[in-house]
Amino acid sequence: MDNDQVCYTFDAALEMAITMEEEGFRNYLSAIRQLTNKGARDLLRENALDELDHKHQLEKALLDGRMNGGDDLDKPVPTMRLDYLFKKEELGPQSGVREALIYAIHLEKGAVDFYGRVSSGCAGAPMGKLFAQLLQEESRHLQSLEDLYEQHFMTEN
Repeated sequence: MDNDQVCYTFDAALEMAITMEEEGFRNYLSAIRQLTNKGARDLLRENALDELDHKHQLEKALLDGRMNGGDDLDKPVPTMRLDYLFKKEELGPQSGVREALIYAIHLEKGAVDFYGRVSSGCAGAPMGKLFAQLLQEESRHLQSLEDLYEQHFMTEN
């Protein structure tokens, strides 16, 4: 059996997702502490706050025993897949907004991949909708980071 097709109990699924969001927050925090560029720090700070929001949402669902899902879960969120264009590199004090954006794109892509695997493994199960919702939210974050990158760093031909 393929490990990617495993589905978990509601509580176990939520605990995994909470751990995922906490790890994302810690990655952003660690990166922010290394940067001296204010724009880069601000960009990553916004993403770190999104991770905290997700974690809070998940913890509330754990407490309530249910997750409130959105209605637009069947609409795929297209991304440019910029993670394939750029190698993931650790940030340092001299890293700027461009490097911070690439770093954030890779972090969000990791979350999209994780939630994609779990939501397909849980399709039809009660928590399938939860992971589909988280997949949509992370995909939207990834899309907005890619849009920002395109707007500031990709030139028209």
